[in-house]
Amino acid sequence: MSNIKITNYHELESYAGAELGVSSYHLITQEQINKFAEATLDKQWIHVNVDKAKTESTFGNTIAHGYLTVSLLPYLWCQIVSIENLRMQVNYEIESLRFQQAVLVNSEVRLRAKLLALKNLRGVAKAQIEVALEIKDSSKPAYTGVITFLYHFKE
Repeated sequence: MSNIKITNYHELESYAGAELGVSSYHLITQEQINKFAEATLDKQWIHVNVDKAKTESTFGNTIAHGYLTVSLLPYLWCQIVSIENLRMQVNYEIESLRFQQAVLVNSEVRLRAKLLALKNLRGVAKAQIEVALEIKDSSKPAYTGVITFLYHFKE
C-alpha cells in the first residue's frame, strides 16, 4: 500500500499515465452485507440468507452486492492517494464498469488504481482513474472500470 499526497493540480498532473498503487485489503463480512441490504432495501437471498445460499447458490455462500463493492471506492481510493488543499471533491462519473467475479462473504478485496488522464476544466481538475477491485487469492478481479473525480483545489 502506498499513500501519495497531492496538494495541487500540477502535483496530480505529474502522475498522469502512472499506476498510483494499491490499497490495503478490506474484509467483506456478513454484517456489512446485511447492513448494506438494509440501507439499500436490496435483501435478495443470495446476499442475506446464509443457509439458503450455502445449499442453493452456485457460489456455495452469500455474496456481496455488486454496488456494495462499488461503494467501497472512495474509502479504498483514499488509502492510495490523499488529495489535500481542496475546496471540494465531486464524484463525477463511472464508465465501463464491468463486474467480472462475485465477491464471496469473508473475502478480502483491495483497489488498484492508475491515473489515466487529467484535464484542467477552467481550474477544476478532472481526473479519470482506471480501477480494479482485486480479490485476495483470485486471478480475476471483482470489477474493472474508469471512475472520474472532479477536484476543486484552493489555489
